[in-house]
Amino acid sequence: MKTIRDATTKAAVSLAIVTSAARERLDLIRQEADQASDRGDGPISTVIIIMASIAGALVIAGALAVLYGKYATKLTGE
Repeated sequence: MKTIRDATTKAAVSLAIVTSAARERLDLIRQEADQASDRGDGPISTVIIIMASIAGALVIAGALAVLYGKYATKLTGE
């Protein structure tokens, strides 16, 4: 039984050390985030910009498809 206690104690100490290190790292990250004044664009404006660019690309692709369909015979020389 002595080895089980020793293994359990070692595991508990190792877990405590890892937990303490992770907690310290998270505290440091939170402090750095609080000190940073500019954290970038808000997520809503970013989504609006991305959706607008996708919609613009689809409009351009649709217009090109319509024009190609309309003038396909002239392009092939028939």
